[in-house]
This record gives sequence, C-alpha cells and structure tokens, in this order.
Amino acid sequence: MKKLLKISLTLVITAIFVTGIIMPEIIMGTPASPAAGNWYQQFMPGLNGRQIVDITFLDSLTGYAISTRLTFSDSSLILKTTNCGDNWFINFAPTGYIFKRIQFINQTTGYVGGTGLLKTTDAGLSWNLINGSVNLEDLSFKSNDTGWYAYGESFTGGVFFTSNGGASWVQQLNIGSLNPNHIYMVNGRIGFIAEDFSYLRRTTNSGLNWDVIPGADGFLDMRFIDTVTGWKCVPGDSSVRKTTDGGLNWINQKLPRGGVLTTSQVVKFSIISRDTVWGTGGQANISGSGRGVIYRTTNGGDTWKFQIPDTNFTIGAFGFIQFINKNTGWASGQIYNSQIHSGIHTTNGGDTTFLLGLQQISNEVPREFKLYQNYPNPFNPKTNIKYQIVNNNSEVLISVFDITGKHIIDLVNQQQIAGIYEVDFNGSEYSSGVYFYSLIIEGKIIDTKKMLMVK
Repeated sequence: MKKLLKISLTLVITAIFVTGIIMPEIIMGTPASPAAGNWYQQFMPGLNGRQIVDITFLDSLTGYAISTRLTFSDSSLILKTTNCGDNWFINFAPTGYIFKRIQFINQTTGYVGGTGLLKTTDAGLSWNLINGSVNLEDLSFKSNDTGWYAYGESFTGGVFFTSNGGASWVQQLNIGSLNPNHIYMVNGRIGFIAEDFSYLRRTTNSGLNWDVIPGADGFLDMRFIDTVTGWKCVPGDSSVRKTTDGGLNWINQKLPRGGVLTTSQVVKFSIISRDTVWGTGGQANISGSGRGVIYRTTNGGDTWKFQIPDTNFTIGAFGFIQFINKNTGWASGQIYNSQIHSGIHTTNGGDTTFLLGLQQISNEVPREFKLYQNYPNPFNPKTNIKYQIVNNNSEVLISVFDITGKHIIDLVNQQQIAGIYEVDFNGSEYSSGVYFYSLIIEGKIIDTKKMLMVK
C-alpha cells in the first residue's frame, strides 16, 4: 500500500538576492563578443548545514531542489520555487531518507530518489512513496512509466529498469565492484552508464544489453542534443569529451587553463544547441579567494571560454548550471569558506565578457627567452603580453607590479614547454598609472618591461 506523504507549502523562506552586473576581474584571456547581459545573486533559505545535492528548473519560474540530511534521524529536504529562484518553499521529507537525484518529466510529474523513491503527480503538492526498497545514485526517467537507475554497490547494485512508473524494478545489469554510479538515457532506447573513470557502456535496446565502448572513459555528467551529438565530462579532467556518432567515438576539447585558473574542469553541462553549450566546475584564485568559473562554447566546443561572475558574496565553485533557453539560466554552489548555498540567475544571457585563458600561439622552439612589449600600450583596461620559452618543463612566472613595486598579480605561474605564448592583463580594477611586468624563469628574472594604463 502506498504511503502518502503530505507536503504543506505553508513555510515560505524569502531568498535574499543582490543585483550584481558582471564586472571583469583581474583575469587573463582574450575577450569574446557574447550578447550583453548580467547575472544577479540568489540565496537558498537557511538549511541548517544541509547541502543542496540536485536542482532542476522546468521553466523560467518553476524549479525544485533537494538537500542532504544532517544525521541518520534527520530529513533531507525538497524545495520549490515559483518565482525563478527568488523565493523557495521548503517541504520536509520523511525522517531517515537520503536524497540523491530529482527529475521531472513534465510540469506536474516528478521523482526524487536515493534511499527510496518518491513521486509527485500534482507539481509537488504531495509526494507518494512508491518504492521504499530502492537505493540509487543516479536516475533517468524518459516517460511517466519508463525509467532507469544506477547504484554502484557491489552486491545489490547495478542497472535497474521500471515500466510501471517506479512501482517495481527489474535488474538489467550487475558487474560487481564495477557497478555503475552514473546513468544517462538519451531516449527510451539509447543510453550510457559509467563508474566514474573506469569504463563507458552503451545500450541501444533499452538496457537489455550494455556494451563497452572501447577506449572510452566514464563520465560525471553527460548531455546529448540529439541521438548522435553529445558531451561528457570526466572528474578532474581539464578537457571535455564530444561525440558526433552516438557515443562510439569521443574527441577531447580543451578547457581554458593557466593564469588565475587554479582548476579547469566541468562537472555539469547545459546544452542549448549543437553550437552553444554551458558548463561549470572550475575555480579561479582572485585576490586569495576561490571563485567559481562558468564555461561556454558557441562553436560546438572547438573553443571554450570562461567567465567569473562578479557577485557580492563569492561563490567558491559552481556545481550546477542549467539554461532553459539562450537567455534564461541559473548556476549555483557554495559561498567561499561557508556552508551557505547561493546561486546566480540571468534572463539575458549572462556575462558580457568571456576569456580564453593562457594561449600557446606557437610550438616552435625559440633560440632565446624573450619578453615582448605589451600591446596596446598605453591601454585601457586590457593589454596583451607575449613571451617565449626555450626549455621544456620550465617554471614560468609572469608577475605584474605597480609603480611602488607592490606585487599586483601573477598572470602565469606554472610549468611550461618550449614555445611562444601570450596572455592578457585586465586592469579594470586598478587605477591609471605606470605598471611593470616581469618574466621569471626558474626563479631568475629574464626581463622587466613598463606599461601605461590610461583610463
């Protein structure tokens, strides 16, 4: 007998939001020319230390989120917004349940899974516990009746399938210690499973068979725009993977790296078209604090660029991103050095500045170390600095100082191979005046040059 979990929407927590137009940080790269826009900051209500683990938006106003629980006897939370994330209703789930995934297949029907599977058919006004024995780590429903889940536990895990809306499940695959913890179904026939790094398997017959894709690694997140074109990300990797043949072959697409970027990786995707894809997961170091990075490509992934949204409260890393069209989207994560969950929202396409990061413009081995004069000079507020490296595996530092000799920022601080490079200095946060920049190799100053910023 189904247990009806009545959920009252009487508790409304007002989410404070702070308007913040994106202003360029002291970051390096080559500005692109995206559509003008901005983000503003939104806050989840007080969760008393709980963390948001999954979010989904159905349209420009309606979204849902789920949280962790604090103790064994505590409840995970289901949250809902009906005004684009500015305010959230909190619905308390049954004591003892752990939530991992939330998915809606239309405006009224959705699932929340983890330990147990809950279902709503009335847009969250009530939730039915339809199966209390389910344990899952990832979930993929394609219709009211048809769905799959993955669970990585060796003995009781594997891939499971339902044809009756989650009331009962049939195990389709169990491979012991390599049981998958990720599943993504493109449609009712084609889908993929993975155990993080170790393998990628594909089905073309609704899960009756799961065939290994030779040479392909796993995924943390995966999204397809149609049955042949899709992207996936691998934990901790500074590249994303793209397929144009339905997942049989995957090519690497490099993310921006170097400079202020301390971590270059994608953990979540949002696909708008074959050309436009958003991602998030990286981090930059701005004035000693971690700042979340958002990526975007507008040419199918041939070039990925990044932005660092300027918000009143620093978001240390974004773990979620979703665009429902080219203009309307959200990203969210934890505020730096805090347990407060915060997000950003745009209705006109996001930031106005995207950057490429450090670029190697030639792999020709130069005859000498050289630091070039910046161009343009004078500049306002961006200028390009080119330099060349003779030896492979050189420790390279490009540092900027003000007229008093005070260190401003390191544009490059990493090991590099021989070649010719260029990097941008963005002085939008600094005053007009004379600045100096130095090329330092293995701790030795090779050259220092002067540049003038005039605002």
